[in-house]
Amino acid sequence: MVKARYRPPVYLGTRLVIMYVKCDALDDARNVLDRMPERNVVSWTAMISGYSQSGRHTEALELFIRMLRAGCKPNEFTLATVLTSCCGPQSIHQVKQVHSLASKTNFESHMFVGSSLIDMYAKSGNIQEARRVFDMLPERDTVSCTAIISGYAHLGLDEEALDLFRQFYSAGMRCNYVTFTTLLTSLSRLASLDYGKQVHGLIFRKELPFFVVLQNSLIDMYSKCGKLLYSRRVFDYMPQRSAISWNAMLMGYGRHGVGHEVVQLFRTMTEEVKPDSVTLLAVLSGCSHGGLVDEGLDIFDLIVKEQNAILSTVHYGCVIDLLGRAGRLQKALDLIENMPFEPTPAIWGSLLGACRVHVNVSVAEVAAQKLLDMEPGNAGNYVILSNIYAAAGMWKDVFRVRKLMLEKTVSKEPGQSWIILDKVIHTFHSSERFHPSKKDIDAKIKELYIDLKAAGFVPDLSCVLHDVDDEQKERMLLGHSEKLAITFGLMNTPPGLTIRIMKNLRICVDCHNFAKFVSKVYGREISLRDKNRFHLLADGACTCGDYW
Repeated sequence: MVKARYRPPVYLGTRLVIMYVKCDALDDARNVLDRMPERNVVSWTAMISGYSQSGRHTEALELFIRMLRAGCKPNEFTLATVLTSCCGPQSIHQVKQVHSLASKTNFESHMFVGSSLIDMYAKSGNIQEARRVFDMLPERDTVSCTAIISGYAHLGLDEEALDLFRQFYSAGMRCNYVTFTTLLTSLSRLASLDYGKQVHGLIFRKELPFFVVLQNSLIDMYSKCGKLLYSRRVFDYMPQRSAISWNAMLMGYGRHGVGHEVVQLFRTMTEEVKPDSVTLLAVLSGCSHGGLVDEGLDIFDLIVKEQNAILSTVHYGCVIDLLGRAGRLQKALDLIENMPFEPTPAIWGSLLGACRVHVNVSVAEVAAQKLLDMEPGNAGNYVILSNIYAAAGMWKDVFRVRKLMLEKTVSKEPGQSWIILDKVIHTFHSSERFHPSKKDIDAKIKELYIDLKAAGFVPDLSCVLHDVDDEQKERMLLGHSEKLAITFGLMNTPPGLTIRIMKNLRICVDCHNFAKFVSKVYGREISLRDKNRFHLLADGACTCGDYW
């Protein structure tokens, strides 16, 4: 066409732009667009779409502005496309500007534009505006319904996401693999095994084609619900797997402290897929949770030597955890001081946690001082340091730390635990006052306390920092959310059924001991997922080996 000096009409020039965009030759596409004597809305939209899909969002927005200045009016596809390029620090302002233009051009209630607005408002953290746009849509399809469910899930509003799905499905919504993937993400965080199984069954009945991302979500959901066997079945039956599939399975084993399975699966993986930095993190974390100190350190040394993955602070954090588990605290401190990154609070926190287990005061004071400088408002650091001093019998220092907490008005993040029974989520806060079964729970937990003490349970009063007498401390410990959830589970589940509890924070030592004694005295298996890992308690022992 160039050699023949043929000037293509607008529609043919537009087809050239589209062809180059689809071949990922964006510079050639832009060259064609710039040389076109005439352009229509399809020409501009094709080029904007190319930039947007390639992650060149600034160029997409700049070209959109140029299009408007050229006097070309956008259509619904232009607006839906340019919205996906509204990202970064100014994203919410950009979305609002495009939204304003959509309203002026009467495209706000169009399904494509509406779905994009819902998605972008949710990603910007403005779920109320996303819901307003959704409610204004005259018609809703799978994409718009999935967008609003995804919006709630993206912001961690998992119960709301689940409720919306149930409403839409009852109203006849057709689901695709993106809908199910989004829903499984919320169910994994809620650890809702019953609903997860139902969604899995729904996927089978819908006879959806194979999607790796959907299978990965199933692996993750089952592992976070405490069903590793189901995760492994999904993994084994996958006709093809990505690195993410392997990583999800590795993370699942690691979360449950099954270190030997982590190492074995990692060796199998290296024969099929190239490991990445997430793989290494999963393996190191799995070795740490599984107590495989030497294996984890050997794998780390091998990766560093061969430079097979990009290392970050989280990888070094796992190594610190491994050294801490082995009691090699001085070596862990030396590694922190010599690593090629600035230590994060998580790394110092890992070292301080190890000092608590091994009662190493000297290293603990170094780690604690760093943490108090970096995050003076984090009550957990004061609590752990105080417990270390208490375990070492250094009561003057215990009172000094407590006084420091009062002076800085530090408050601890409130703990909450939840248990799902008959598809109802029961949430418990520390010193719960509003649960409908509060009186029955209080009576039952006192009964449990008597039985557990007779079996040798001794409350760990060091978990209470308030300056009150021992009797009051025991009463405060009884109000911890995980104890309330476990008690409620004992009251409302038949013998032989695993009690499944979730906790938003790391479980305290006293509640961990309480759960171990409950499992032994009442012969019940307890699966407790806290902020860090799974604790599977049976017959008075825990899979964490009392290190978490």
